[in-house]
Amino acid sequence: MSKGVILLAAGGTGGHLFPAEALAHELIERGWKVHLATDHRAERYSGQFPAVAVHSIASATLGSRNPIAVLSSFWRIWQGVRQAGEVMARIKPEAVVGFGGYPTLPPLYAATRRKVPTLIHEQNAVMGRANKALAGRVDAIAGGFLPEGASAAGAKTVTTGNPVRPQVLEAAKTPYVPSKDGEPFRFLVFGGSQGAQFFSDAVPAAIALLPEAQRKRLLITQQARAEDVGRVKAVYAELAVDARVSPFFTDMAARMAAAHLVMSRSGASTVSEISVIGRPALLVPYPHALDHDQAANAAALAAAGGAELHPQSTLSAERIAALVGGLMNDPSRLAGMAAAARSAGKPDAARLLADLTEAIASGKTVSDFRRTRA
Repeated sequence: MSKGVILLAAGGTGGHLFPAEALAHELIERGWKVHLATDHRAERYSGQFPAVAVHSIASATLGSRNPIAVLSSFWRIWQGVRQAGEVMARIKPEAVVGFGGYPTLPPLYAATRRKVPTLIHEQNAVMGRANKALAGRVDAIAGGFLPEGASAAGAKTVTTGNPVRPQVLEAAKTPYVPSKDGEPFRFLVFGGSQGAQFFSDAVPAAIALLPEAQRKRLLITQQARAEDVGRVKAVYAELAVDARVSPFFTDMAARMAAAHLVMSRSGASTVSEISVIGRPALLVPYPHALDHDQAANAAALAAAGGAELHPQSTLSAERIAALVGGLMNDPSRLAGMAAAARSAGKPDAARLLADLTEAIASGKTVSDFRRTRA
């Protein structure tokens, strides 16, 4: 039985669209009809996103200091507000949920003007610029890592976690079993679309510095840019290290579950997946990330004891060798980190986010929702 319509609004990147898609599936299972509002890139997702319809809404970034460019951006956003208002007049959503990125500004602004209940989801431990601009207007804020607290934003924040892929939930069923001395040690290294080159340069050089006995134990899976794959493979082959190197792995969740140690960047999705699966990690925040959100994400998991945060500027080949080699010789520490990471994970994030969405759609406040959850 249909409960009505929920409009989701998200920027055109995977980081914004993935949690929106996870929420869409959960809401559809509960009987809601879901629509998606995004920017001109919507055509790429219309066949994949589980929505009744995907609405392309005009938007623009506000990063320029050029007065003419700023006026042009505001004009585009205002056009988007009018377009979003027309969409809402047709579909009559019970609530509008935003997931960050500038394409969320027009739909959420239009919704608040029409008194439609609103919610934003922030994946990172530091609020992005679009969500920050909306935080004061919306009814509730769902946080991947954001704390619930006494600040203006914290007062209406519920820490739901970040929804993770079904493959990750399946991988989370695999318990962590430490590698003892002399046994194979699976080391997973990945950098995502940004910053993988650092790992291609630094990690093979570090592995070369390990004692031969440790190198023989290693089974390495490393993500590398296509242009770096050949040289990374060549170094490992020369060292006689068993390594799988590729620009992309379709079974990354399973490889994460199999790993004894992960070394990676610390985007919101990555940190959430490491936490849900429960694996010890050396997190190296991308140093050029806007608002230093990756550093804040890594700090959140490190504070829980599930990871170590290491700024890229501190990681020479010698330092990486010392870190990896030391952990290979300390299975009890790795097991403790794995348990701590798992305790910080939120495998039920999609359900919690859907619960909050339904509460806001029914007119409840964040305080009401917290009381029912207590």
